This record gives sequence, C-alpha cells and structure tokens, in this order.
Amino acid sequence: MNREIYMNIKGLTIKKIHHDLTKKEYSSRELTEAFFNHIKKEDAKIGAFLDLSENMAMRQAEEVDKNISAGKGPGVLGGVPMAIKDNILIEGLRCTAASKILKDYKAAYNATVINKLRLAGAIFLGKTNMDEFAMGSSTENSAFQVTHNPHDLERVPGGSSGGSAAAVASEMAIAALGSDTGGSIRQPAALCGTVGLKPTYGAVSRYGVMAMASSLDQIGPFTKTVEDAALLLKELSGQDPMDSTSASFKFGADLLSPNIEDIKKLKVGIPEEYFVEGLDKNIAAKMNEVVKDFEKLGIKTKKISLPHTKYALSCYYIIMPAEVSANLSRFDGIRYGTREKADNLIDLYKKNRESGFGAESKRRILLGTFVLSSGYYDAYYAKAQKARALIRKDFDEAFKEVDVILTPVTPTPAFKIGEKSDDPLAMYLSDIFTIPVNLAGVPAVSIPVKNNSGLPIGFQLIGKHFREADILGIGQFYEKLYN
Repeated sequence: MNREIYMNIKGLTIKKIHHDLTKKEYSSRELTEAFFNHIKKEDAKIGAFLDLSENMAMRQAEEVDKNISAGKGPGVLGGVPMAIKDNILIEGLRCTAASKILKDYKAAYNATVINKLRLAGAIFLGKTNMDEFAMGSSTENSAFQVTHNPHDLERVPGGSSGGSAAAVASEMAIAALGSDTGGSIRQPAALCGTVGLKPTYGAVSRYGVMAMASSLDQIGPFTKTVEDAALLLKELSGQDPMDSTSASFKFGADLLSPNIEDIKKLKVGIPEEYFVEGLDKNIAAKMNEVVKDFEKLGIKTKKISLPHTKYALSCYYIIMPAEVSANLSRFDGIRYGTREKADNLIDLYKKNRESGFGAESKRRILLGTFVLSSGYYDAYYAKAQKARALIRKDFDEAFKEVDVILTPVTPTPAFKIGEKSDDPLAMYLSDIFTIPVNLAGVPAVSIPVKNNSGLPIGFQLIGKHFREADILGIGQFYEKLYN
C-alpha cells in the first residue's frame, strides 16, 4: 500500500477520486486498502461499522481497475468507497437492522439502490450501525454497540443513521447511505458535520430496504460536499418497477450544474415557527449568519409561517408507530428472525419478540397497535392523518410565496451519550425540525454551517417536490463562499 495515499484520503471527494483514478494517480485497490487500514485504526473508538465487507470490496476495486486498464474509464462513482446503513440489503451480507432478532440474517438479494451503485462502480466497505429498525435519534438503541460522535467521543452522532454519519465524518468512507423517516439522515448529518440529503418521497426506490414507516421512509446519501450529494442523487433516483411508490421523474441538468444567476432568483422563506423558545442560542445566531451569507450571494429572504408545524411531532408519533406495528409484525420467529424454543405458537411469538426486540422497538409497536385498535383508530390515527394533510398544505401555500425554506436542523448540538436515554419524549424532540418534511414528502438537505468553532451545527434547506436542484444549488454556492 502507498503510504502517501493513506495520508491523503482525508482530502478526497467523489469528484476528486474520479479525477485521480482517470489520471491513474493510484489504483482503486490501493485506495480501498487505504480506507480499510484507516477504518481498522479509527473505528475501535467510534463504532460506526457493524460489519466490514473487505473481500467483496477488493473484488469490486479490482473490477474498477480492470475497466480503467481497458480504457473504459471509472464512471462517476467508480472506485468510490462507501458505507451502507444496516437496514439496506446487500446480497450475501449480514443485514441486522441492529436488532438481535435478525442477528444471523443474510440478505438474499440486493436493494435497488445497491444495484444502482454497483453498476456505477461504487465500493461497499461495510454495513453501519443504527438505532434498531431505524427507531431512535442517537444510535444508542442498537442491540450491538453505541456509536460515538467523531467530534466528541462522549456525545452521540445522532440517529437513526448515526453509523453512516460517523463513518463519513471520521473519513472512514467518502459517502454513505442512510434512511430518513423523520430526520434520520439530516439530524445525524447536522450533529456530525456532514451533508445529509432526504430526497422527495418516491425519488429513490425503497425496494430492498427494511421498512419502518412506509409512507415516510426515504433513502438518501451522506457526503462531504453538497456537490457529492447531487452526484449520488442522480445515480440513485429513478422509477423502479419493484417499488410502486417510486416516481418516474427525471432530474435535469441543473441538479449537477447549477447556474448562479438562476440561484440568485430564488427566494428563501424563514418560518417563524422554527425559531422558538428552546432553540440553542448559538444555533439561532448561526442561522442568522447563514442568512447573511445568502444575501452575499444575492438571494432574497422572506419571513413566512407554517402554522400547523406545532402538530407535526404529535402527528408523526401516531402515524409512524402505526406503520411500525404493521411492518414489524413479520418478525415473529417463523418467517424472519431467531427461533426460540416454545411449546405452542403463541409462546413462540412471545418469546421471539420479547427477546429479539429492544425497548424502543417494543414501545413503538405497542403504541402503534394501540392507535390502530378498535375504538381508538378514529380518535388518534384518523385525526393524525388529517393533521398531516394540513401540514402538507402549509408547505404548498408557503411555496407559492418562496422557492426554498431555511430552518435549523436540530434544536441543540450533539448531546452526551446517555443524557436522554431515560426520557423518550426529550429524545423525540431532537427531530422536531425535521419531521414536518417527511410528513409533507418534500426534499430537504442538512448542510454544515461554515466558519463554526465547537460542535457541528447544520442548517436545513427544504424545497418543492422534486426541486432538489434548488436546495442543492444554493448549498453548492454557499460552500464556495468558504472555499
């Protein structure tokens, strides 16, 4: 292995790797070896990975090198070392969703996003830690280990995609995939100082991804730069016949090549409901700095209102557990999961689900079953769906006045490990600024605030349906202010 390559991996991006491999400055195999060496050195203290797929990665790297030698070129993602959240299936690899009930499960097929990345030449380094079945905001709910924030090992990386965020933030991967149901990409991205994108619902196929709440889940990337997020979205998006919720929409050239003059014409809304009591003072101050940076770009801002935002958290924690209850019913020890010894069928279900699921999963299954039960469906679930419609309407009305919405991502920076473990309601509030986006199905991206000392802080840009080009375009020009 080339020692210099090992030292230089911290400066790499998707675009830089493509340039370097094209110029044959190093091989894909050398680069992949360098990343595994870095992981073996760093991950003992961070705990981002549950499993490494070294043999698979080396085979993929050799294939990339063969294509380059044959004059085919590496492709836009060729040779790019990536980490994959452990609820996304890769054929032949263990996929646990960080749950004991699936501790020995190996995927029988690839998720659609994995097939797309394979075709693009990406390298899969391994599977990352997460909150069990994507239920949590800190990655403390994993059945196997706690992941630490690379910026302060005593603090959480966020969740549920905390392993993916930590892997990118600690330079153990160039990019990673996560899933976002109520903020599980954007929140850990903000706490770890990476870019995290939740695409429009339906823009990226969910086939082969373990469902948590099917009407809210969306797959998206963690990257070092906004430009890299755009490159990955372009490769991941598209209609999938295996996913009836996937859309046929195709992104235009402006996704990868934003024009500053077009960006200047965009108007950014600042919703008053997101700047309330409880927001960390430093985060509020940094949001004001971001607004000033936008003004330097010539972008105009306007104060707006999203009046039903106050119902979003309550609405989400009725709809999401209801869908969780349905989706996790398959993990019974017969079709999926471990098989505990029992005298009869009922005891088999009880033993497997009791020993297999963690506390947070049980909490959400019970809550979801309750709100769907006879006598409570209309009182809770039906009303939550009506509230969801109002929240979606708020965004529709706001987007008649503005093109993009700017908000904080989290109310506070990363909190200490164990600080909120015994208070589920306090933990749920971590997602208060991200949840409305999933309820409305619109795209949003978390971008690290530049010129910031101390713990990372992210700002959120929310766009119209399938207008990722707007939020990623603003993000790219914002980054250029500091480059």
